[in-house]
Amino acid sequence: MSLLPVMRPRLQMLSEEMIDRIIDEAFEVLSRLGLQFEHPKALALLGEHGQRIDKARERAFLSRDFVEKAIATAPKSFKLWNVTGDAFIEVGGDNVTYDPGSAAIKMLQHDGHTRASTSSDAVQIARLVQHLQHIKAQSTSVVPQDVPNEVSDFFRLYLAVQHCDKPIVTGLFRGESFPMMLEIMTIVRGSEAAATGKPMVIFDACPSSPLRWSDLTSESIMQAAKHGFPSEIISVPLTGATGPVTMSGTLVVHTAENLAGIALAQAVRPGAPVVYGGAPCIMDMRGGQTPFGSLETYMIDTAYAQIGKRFGFPIHSYMGLSDSKLVDAQAGYETGTGVILAALAGVNVVSGVGILDFITCQSLEKLVIDNEICGLAYRLIDGIRQRHEKMALDLLPEAIEKGHFLGHPTTLQLFREEATLPGKVLDRSSALPGGGGVSDYERAKGVVKDLLARPPFRLPDEIVRALDAVVLRESREFGMEALPAAARA
Repeated sequence: MSLLPVMRPRLQMLSEEMIDRIIDEAFEVLSRLGLQFEHPKALALLGEHGQRIDKARERAFLSRDFVEKAIATAPKSFKLWNVTGDAFIEVGGDNVTYDPGSAAIKMLQHDGHTRASTSSDAVQIARLVQHLQHIKAQSTSVVPQDVPNEVSDFFRLYLAVQHCDKPIVTGLFRGESFPMMLEIMTIVRGSEAAATGKPMVIFDACPSSPLRWSDLTSESIMQAAKHGFPSEIISVPLTGATGPVTMSGTLVVHTAENLAGIALAQAVRPGAPVVYGGAPCIMDMRGGQTPFGSLETYMIDTAYAQIGKRFGFPIHSYMGLSDSKLVDAQAGYETGTGVILAALAGVNVVSGVGILDFITCQSLEKLVIDNEICGLAYRLIDGIRQRHEKMALDLLPEAIEKGHFLGHPTTLQLFREEATLPGKVLDRSSALPGGGGVSDYERAKGVVKDLLARPPFRLPDEIVRALDAVVLRESREFGMEALPAAARA
């Protein structure tokens, strides 16, 4: 008898019939209502592919046949390489990768107060992620407020490539910044061919619900497709606000927006890598909040993961985050729920670890706590394995004689594989005499300090000097005459 294969635990939110109905209705939306594309080149390109265009309304009506052909040419998985180009993660299938998410504008300080994020924060997050085993990708996680807004998108990439060797999730704030970001990657890799042949970045592209692709997001999709960089579509319909109040209706809007972006990418270059993703959210009508850490939001996320997997696409979602303002119990249960559900749903790129306050705030301490949660999720989807032909029968005689399994060879051999052994953030020790103890937040502070004291990742000096020169050259146009000292922190 051979060993049984491992069953990967899975979550399914929708019936197959409901998936069919959502997809069919999304195709009706694409063909009958169409989508607004503000970018003239995007409209023209879709028109060249035989789609009906209303130039006056900037609207493209996409036929089912056209979109299905685009679905067929889009890759079902792709490799995303690290900064130095010597290792990669596979994005697709059931692989799960966690990253901190992008574009927070605040940092939570040790005393519980927040302040505007800076270059130093971006550097510290990158250096921390370098050492966090279960966070397998980095991101341009915060918007540094100590540089001009016009340079912040390529400046974030400039910081990321210098301080962490993991793949990067990023995005454009200005269409004009793409050539500069390509130049940064070219300098790091030595040639444009090397930078595009082994892409180190995913570009987020965010349509504006309902059913609008802005000039910027269309430009991002088209540039990424042209150069072979993956695009990650971040569709964000909000129930009852920019999407129907029902989750099922919001899923129709989300599906249509994703398919339109994928169709545009394939119109630029068949085979362009794309990720079916988003950050749709339930709307709390009591105060107009968008609770990204709510259970209903996670229900929408796991449902659209099923829909995207029906098409065969790699999947993205914002699910490792919390709407709490502090690293507290709410932060723990919202993040833990999202991280686990994303793993069970097979989401390939899970953004948000470390994030608080409606995707606006990052916390170093939460990041190291969330790394432990991600480790638990990886253990969960690894499943329960049959490691021996006879799972217990052949092991029992010796244990019966000794009265325990503590010294058994299989215990010594396999205990690290069977059980997750967490780091210093989690406390599994016995209670101290008289009670008491240290909170996980206090333990996380110590872990942050220890990890940031480790030797950092560094690019060769000549590459750093070349990066400095081009970033300063481009930034002078916007009044930045010197690089922040924090860029070297």
